[in-house]
Amino acid sequence: MPQYFRDSPESLVPDALAGFAAAHAELVAYHPDHGYLRARHPAPTRRVGLVSGGGSGHEPLHSGFLGMGMLDASCPGRIFASPHNRQIFEASRAVAGPGGVLHIVKNYTGDRINFGIAAERLHHEGIACARVLIDDDLATDSDDIAVGRRGTGATLLIEKILGAAADEGRGLDELAALGTELTGRARSLAVAAAAHTAPASGAPAFGLPEGVLEFGVGIHGERAEGTTPHAPLGKLVETMTDQLLAALPDGSRSRVLALCNGLGSITSLELYGIRHALAKALDTRDVALDRSLTGTFVSALDMRGFSLTLLASDAETLRLWDAPARTPAWPL
Repeated sequence: MPQYFRDSPESLVPDALAGFAAAHAELVAYHPDHGYLRARHPAPTRRVGLVSGGGSGHEPLHSGFLGMGMLDASCPGRIFASPHNRQIFEASRAVAGPGGVLHIVKNYTGDRINFGIAAERLHHEGIACARVLIDDDLATDSDDIAVGRRGTGATLLIEKILGAAADEGRGLDELAALGTELTGRARSLAVAAAAHTAPASGAPAFGLPEGVLEFGVGIHGERAEGTTPHAPLGKLVETMTDQLLAALPDGSRSRVLALCNGLGSITSLELYGIRHALAKALDTRDVALDRSLTGTFVSALDMRGFSLTLLASDAETLRLWDAPARTPAWPL
């Protein structure tokens, strides 16, 4: 069974956070007493602080995107577990601007509860707070799922665009409305050939027969509704592309911004092949690929798989996307 390099299961996350902060000390500061990280040099024009967070194991999300042009604070929980509401409250209070603080929250029950409690505490202290709920996962777009679509790859795209808008000095209500509108025109879908390795046991989270893909897997190892044979890459990406495009709002499928994201153990060689297949699939469907980002940005520990995210784009979205950012993991 694969084993993680660590002193103990309990030390894996705190040691990683301390090492991350030391490696990027010019950009981020770690507050271990309250369990959050913050950007050292936010844009002076920013009136609203941006805070996100979630379980560890998805690196470089979210802490890798702290800095000018993106997030002000991140709150990492334990592996695949929500941060505590105290972390979120302390981080939000520390980075709130004169216009308040915006929470960027992936749609999971624990995240919603803990960010909600933190928001109530902020309101009691007179700090304005609003929320953008990211729910882009096409695999969970079903009336049978009470919580609704999960939040996955679109989180990164929306953090980038909202960061640029916040640097322009936009207010809380305007940022919240923009984030909600962006989420409505973003969808993601993930596939995996093998599950992640559970840190506590060293065993795979689930098993798959050889030659089979989990189609619609979640970033915490949630099983999909079904599996599919391991088809050639071009055919697989075409299937995923068709489903993603069909889920975008009517009238917004002619131009997209795309994320080709590795889930942990897929190679760069494969990811660039996936990006090539996606570009071909979009081109044959007369969809313009305005911008793309390729790499491992929203991982699921060492899951062997990838996700595709499409965000319907327009001139304003691209202008904000192209704005400068300086964070530990932002590549552009």
